[in-house]
Amino acid sequence: MRRTCIVLLAAIMLPSAGSAATWKSDPSHASVQFGVSHLMVSTVRGTFDAFDVTVVLDEDDVERSSVTATIDTASVNTRDEKRDAHLRGPDFFDVATHPTMTFRSTRVEKIADARYRVTGDLTLLGVTRQVVLDVRGSPRPITDPRGIRRMGGSVTTTIHRPDFGLTYNSILDTGGVSIGEDVDIVIDLELVPAP
Repeated sequence: MRRTCIVLLAAIMLPSAGSAATWKSDPSHASVQFGVSHLMVSTVRGTFDAFDVTVVLDEDDVERSSVTATIDTASVNTRDEKRDAHLRGPDFFDVATHPTMTFRSTRVEKIADARYRVTGDLTLLGVTRQVVLDVRGSPRPITDPRGIRRMGGSVTTTIHRPDFGLTYNSILDTGGVSIGEDVDIVIDLELVPAP
C-alpha cells in the first residue's frame, strides 16, 4: 500500500462552473479495490464495499481543492468468508478497535490534462503515513440523461502495509512470504453535487 488507495480523488481534477463546490461519491457508481501477492505466485483481489468520499472543488484553481475519504474496514470483501473474517480480526484490520481508515489531502498538483497528483495523510490502524495518489479523470463535469451533474475518474496507488503495522505473514519453504507487503489500490469513482 505504498503509493495508495483510492479513485476518490479523481474528482479533484475536474473544474466546474461557479464557485467552489462540494461533491460526494455516488456509491452505485464507485468501487475501492485492492490486490496483494499470494504465495508469490498469484494476486488476491478484493474490495471495500462501504466508503464515503467528499471533494471540495475550487473551480478557479484546482490545486486549492481538497479531498477527504472514509472507508469502513469491516466492509472488506475478498469473496471468501473465512478469509474476510480473518482480515477483520486483530491480525489485520482489527475492525473492533479501528472501524475505519481515512484519507485527508494536503496537496493537489496538476500534472497534465486530466491527470493529477494528490498527496495526503492515510490513517490506518491508528497509524498515519503520507501517501501519493495518481488521479486521472475527465476535465469537466458532465450532465447525465437524468439531468444530474457528474464527474469522476480513477485513482491508483500502492502502499507498503508494514508501514501501518500490518505485519502478519508466514515464511515459505522457498524463503519468500505468503502475503505480499505491497498492496496495489485502484479506486473508480463518480461524484455528484453534495445535497
